[in-house]
Amino acid sequence: MRILKYALRRAAQAVPVILLIMIGAFLLLKLAPGDTVDALVGDMGGADAQFIARLRAEYGLDQPVWVQLWRYLLKMASFDFGWSFVFEQPVATVLLDRLWITLTLMCSSLFLAFTIGVALGAIAARRAYSATDNVISTLGLVFYATPSFFLALMMIVLFSIKLGWLPVGGVKDIAAFYTGWDHYVDVALHFVMPTAALSLIYLAFYLRLMRASVLEVAELDYVRTARAKGAGEGRLMIHHIMRNALLPVVTLLGLQFSTLLGGSVVVETIFTLPGLGQLAYQSVIQRDMNTLMGIVFLSSVIVILVNFLTDLLYARLDSRIELS
Repeated sequence: MRILKYALRRAAQAVPVILLIMIGAFLLLKLAPGDTVDALVGDMGGADAQFIARLRAEYGLDQPVWVQLWRYLLKMASFDFGWSFVFEQPVATVLLDRLWITLTLMCSSLFLAFTIGVALGAIAARRAYSATDNVISTLGLVFYATPSFFLALMMIVLFSIKLGWLPVGGVKDIAAFYTGWDHYVDVALHFVMPTAALSLIYLAFYLRLMRASVLEVAELDYVRTARAKGAGEGRLMIHHIMRNALLPVVTLLGLQFSTLLGGSVVVETIFTLPGLGQLAYQSVIQRDMNTLMGIVFLSSVIVILVNFLTDLLYARLDSRIELS
């Protein structure tokens, strides 16, 4: 019941946040040069002024900005995100068709970065200032300093072109007509390089933060007391140090989920993954405002939901934190 009340209150708080985000995004897009009609006319190779005026009237772009905003908010209140003039489909259909690809990429990348980063950070802290610590910290610095697009291109050259182990891009091998488990294995192979390229830079964040957090917690009084009572190093690490050392890492986990949306744009474009990131890039280029606004709304909801789950996990790790 307490979690339900907390969830309802967070949902009520999320409504004005999403509303402000949508209003801000709408106004910023209106300040940008060009609109949907300009993009359509450009694709047609040009048109006369009367035809352009009819198109603007048909799409409602001849109205003042505040009228367009009010109409869009009324539609959004009923979860009607309009029509995609580029894909000739409802925006909701376009988003749902691509959502699973982005969520799969983001969740797998975040899971890989978090688990490996936490493990390597704990190992580096346990062997602080040793050769192992220096190697792990150096690898973390290299991953942090390497741009994801460069890493993605090098992976394609090595694993696809030179070795031929992994597919270059896409979600599946269309010509193979795989079914059953072969289909899932094929999709998984297509996600290997995008997941690695997106996760390695975030792995460095968790690695360095976990190392610093473990070193800090290991010097606290309750850890020294447990060590004085004869607790082994393994028990100290698992039952006393790790739980408290994970708190700042979990905080970063929730905050970085939103940055993954930005990073997925580059990775999805390089590996030609038809996800929300590539869709956002295409929508900006082709001035498909309805689709872009739908992506902003969906991204806002996902980030707010992840932050809510992070707060629940935070309260689970630290019993002193109450959901109030």
